[in-house]
Amino acid sequence: MISVIMPAYNAAKTIQASINSLIAQTYEDWELIVIDDRSSDGTLEAIKQIAKLDSRIRYCANESNLGTGQTRNRGLTFSKGAWIAFLDSDDLWCEDKLEKQMSFIAKTGALITYTATAYINESGRLSRYSLRARYQLSYHALLRRNIMSCSSVMVHKAVMMPFPDGDISEDYAVWLQILKKGNYAYGIDEPLLIYRMSAHSKSAKRLHAARRTYNAYLDVGYGSFVARLLTLRYAIHSIVKRLLIRRGWLAQQVKSVIFTSDDL
Repeated sequence: MISVIMPAYNAAKTIQASINSLIAQTYEDWELIVIDDRSSDGTLEAIKQIAKLDSRIRYCANESNLGTGQTRNRGLTFSKGAWIAFLDSDDLWCEDKLEKQMSFIAKTGALITYTATAYINESGRLSRYSLRARYQLSYHALLRRNIMSCSSVMVHKAVMMPFPDGDISEDYAVWLQILKKGNYAYGIDEPLLIYRMSAHSKSAKRLHAARRTYNAYLDVGYGSFVARLLTLRYAIHSIVKRLLIRRGWLAQQVKSVIFTSDDL
């Protein structure tokens, strides 16, 4: 069985679509553990209604706001499956995501896998760009940039580690810690995850993300000087990725305008 962990905070607008993408999976041996992190927008009520539709869905609510990492850790304590997967409350899975990953695991013997990532904006428009996955990903390759989107990852419980607390890119820190022990992550180069993102991130958010990445490098044992250099390299990759995603949306928009003009 696969235990799917979903932290939820003020996700009333998107959580139903995310859970529906799990319910639609062709692989059916799963449980979903949804944990509301003290939402104020009706997220918990939405979870309760959705849980009535499928007995594989369990939920609880945090007594205080714990943050994403600690909320995922709480979900891990409730999990019963040998495999752990993560699905954020605004992301979507293609219907054969779990089936393809389990088949891939059977072929490779991998203990941690991930997939390529497609991107949609807040309006639901799909970018033509997708973040590709490497067949075999080492610790040193992952240091350059995080290509393991959290909602694409599946990891065996035997090697899973708790997410660190604090102002840190907690999922990146965990993947680094797992691979640092000599493991390899194996990737399916198909965009089986559809990641929802804002098309116009503010500079303050980018600076905050850089600080969280810097703290992830500190978490795996690097000193401040090396961590700064690694963060700079990571930031450059992130800027390039965002430009490619936005160009993908622009290309779709231009294509749509051209089609409309020809049609008229």
